[in-house]
Amino acid sequence: MPDAPPLVFAAPDTLERIDAWEEHLRGERRLSGKTLEAYGRDLRQFLSFVTLHIGNPPGIADLADLRMADIRGFMASRRREGAGARTLARGLAGIRSFIAFLERDGLANGAAFRAMRTPRQPKTLPKPLTADQAVRVTEADEQLDETPWVAARNAAVLALCYGSGLRISEALGIRRADAPLAGEGVLRVTGKGGKTRLVPVLPVVAEAIATYLRLSPFAPKADGPLFLGVRGGPLSPRIIQLAMARMRGALGLPDSATPHALRHSFATHLLAGGGDLRAIQELLGHASLSTTQIYTGVDTERLLAVFEETHPRARR
Repeated sequence: MPDAPPLVFAAPDTLERIDAWEEHLRGERRLSGKTLEAYGRDLRQFLSFVTLHIGNPPGIADLADLRMADIRGFMASRRREGAGARTLARGLAGIRSFIAFLERDGLANGAAFRAMRTPRQPKTLPKPLTADQAVRVTEADEQLDETPWVAARNAAVLALCYGSGLRISEALGIRRADAPLAGEGVLRVTGKGGKTRLVPVLPVVAEAIATYLRLSPFAPKADGPLFLGVRGGPLSPRIIQLAMARMRGALGLPDSATPHALRHSFATHLLAGGGDLRAIQELLGHASLSTTQIYTGVDTERLLAVFEETHPRARR
């Protein structure tokens, strides 16, 4: 069995800098809570490895002496534990961030960490629903919950995922005071890293939200969440995920049909309809255009499939 990671994974001076680094990420970088948690966990794993490697919890001076071989050793140990390319890449990003924070104050040299090649990521394309499938799962009549207001609520959340391209966390983060009303065409959304953006709200989506509010036995507070659970508290994303899972079986949808797949469908269908890639980037809230460009691969696959099915000479 592999050695268990030590309980003390860093010397006091390193722990002090970790606290300052996390505050920097939280305040100046405005990273999400989940990203902060992942970065902290990855750094602890790295420092635990270094502790076993050098025989004592590393201080700042020990980190300054690390070489490329030390980083490669850590990455190899994580691979042996079963970590995939995405996990390794995220872990390396978190460690680099901490070393760069130390380097900013002249406490470390990050050259070895920057020179370490990021693990190659497997190419996986998003799996959007067809337009007909996406429309069906956003309609209240297709929801399997027998309680009318719950069915209307679930439909409204899914309609925001498909009609406005929201992440499920973004949809559930909307306050009652910010809920779009009939005739309003845009909605201000808070996305990853606390960044806000404006997204379009189709009349049918605004109508779905209005139906939910009309049927709901609860009156959401102006500064509270728009979407509520059956006991009147904030709605858990898991409830919507389970509702979607039930519809997959009832409607014969693939396992890839999730609430997030509706966001993929939003982008793919816009692109297929001639939407501008930069505009789609803004609508999705992507920081980098390269993140949005993955949808061009999805659309290319669709075009090739149509070509192969319909061109007279495609099946020679």
